[in-house]
Amino acid sequence: MAIGTTGAPTSARNASVGWLVRRLSGEVRRLVRDEKALAGAEMKRKGAKAVAGGGLFGGAAAVGLFGVGVLIACAVLGLATVLAAWLAALIVAVALLAVAGALALAGRRKFSAATPPLPTDVIDSVKQDIHTIAEARQR
Repeated sequence: MAIGTTGAPTSARNASVGWLVRRLSGEVRRLVRDEKALAGAEMKRKGAKAVAGGGLFGGAAAVGLFGVGVLIACAVLGLATVLAAWLAALIVAVALLAVAGALALAGRRKFSAATPPLPTDVIDSVKQDIHTIAEARQR
């Protein structure tokens, strides 16, 4: 068998079984390490989206609470004063609740972008790797 200066065979025909097994083992280790890194990166991206969605839901809850407060003030003012005061409070309450609804919808979109909480891109990549290895083995 002809060996080059790097310790690797000069051609595939000259490779020993031991050298091929060592090379395959190294390639599999590198593939597993790379897939693990991809899974970690994907989970970080999805986690960041979930955090953003949670913040928006928190904002929606706070604004909704203010809306409830204004609705209560509207009922009090409606009973205690003339029509114009409670009508003004009602308009403010509707506006605050509209903002809460918009924040809730935005938060829902962020949460659904982060689900399922699995590294689906990496899972698909690993399935493709397994399929490619199986095809190469059959040749």
